[in-house]
Amino acid sequence: MPSQPRVVVLDYGFGNVRSAVRSLERVGAVVELTADAQAAAEADGLVVPGVGAFAAVMAGLRGVRGDQIIDRRLAGGRPVLGICVGMQVMFAAGDEHGVHTEGLGEWPGLVDRLEAPVVPHMGWATVDAAEGSELFAGVEDQRFYFVHSYAARSFPLSETVDRERFGAPLVTWADHGGPFVAAVENGPLAATQFHPEKSGDAGAQLLTNWVASLR
Repeated sequence: MPSQPRVVVLDYGFGNVRSAVRSLERVGAVVELTADAQAAAEADGLVVPGVGAFAAVMAGLRGVRGDQIIDRRLAGGRPVLGICVGMQVMFAAGDEHGVHTEGLGEWPGLVDRLEAPVVPHMGWATVDAAEGSELFAGVEDQRFYFVHSYAARSFPLSETVDRERFGAPLVTWADHGGPFVAAVENGPLAATQFHPEKSGDAGAQLLTNWVASLR
């Protein structure tokens, strides 16, 4: 019988991450909530959660050297999953409340405010899953739970995306006042704008798919 994948949820002092820990445990992972760099480096998978403001999340990550931990894992082809603002910070920059903040720069593009009659975007919504997506296998037509005012509203390809090693990113879209990036799969780096841990059976299946990819 194969061993259970070991997952670290990166603890950098932000947000209620217990639901993410419990959800990952329910789908078969052994989960540790920690900021320990060695544990994060050695785990089969690393989850980067995030709620609140882009700038505050970046400051929290840098405070525990999370930026270095993520970069080193990805350089070694080690899986990372970003959730909500944990996805947003993977982009080059964020503009919130007039503040421009540099992100981790794993992908080009800007995270800014949604242009919609009602913001924040809060509640259940369907997504347009990328063709060939492994993350959304079996839940391509399901709804997921979103709560956000900001998003990446484009996904420009550039030399910063390692297409030679990992192929072109698979980008999943959703719509709220216009299209925005709902998820990205790019080699070892995957991320969702929605909260899979709050998305019922569909979210559980998505996390199951990700954890299964760690075996």
